[in-house]
Amino acid sequence: MDHVLTDLVHEFRRHKDLADRAMSSLDDAAFFQRPAEQVNPIALIVKHLAGNLKSRWTDFLTTDGEKPTRNRDGEFIVTPDDTRPALYAAWEQGWQTLFDTLASLQPADLGRLITIRGESQTVCQALIRGLCHVAYHTGQVVYLARLGNAEALWLTIAPGKSQQHQANYRKPV
Repeated sequence: MDHVLTDLVHEFRRHKDLADRAMSSLDDAAFFQRPAEQVNPIALIVKHLAGNLKSRWTDFLTTDGEKPTRNRDGEFIVTPDDTRPALYAAWEQGWQTLFDTLASLQPADLGRLITIRGESQTVCQALIRGLCHVAYHTGQVVYLARLGNAEALWLTIAPGKSQQHQANYRKPV
């Protein structure tokens, strides 16, 4: 089971890196731009994930993952305090909370029960749930970053470039 934790850390880091690289291609206007009235800008996805990560992974094994101090609804409102540096600082703090918690987990912890919003689940289930949540929002960030800067370098295989990458991703294990 050691490899499960190692693999999860790898995937969380991969998604963070993908989102970080996507956001680095944007100026402030694109970072805060709301593509449509009911569509969150990248800034609010960052704010939401930062709040989620801090809440879920603080005292992960001993307290409910939905902390009473979290203001989830406030994560979807841009305030004057929500500068890009402030949002990035919260983003980094949330991710550090996650990675510190992951580093503290042992394989024997995977079957332990924890709660999120009062719902009991195993640590393994919570980790998968957390990774799926991060992956969902990473996809949004990458997509919105492409909308905000269509000329940015492709972070995955660019359209029409699959043949060039096949030699790398189809090697037998």
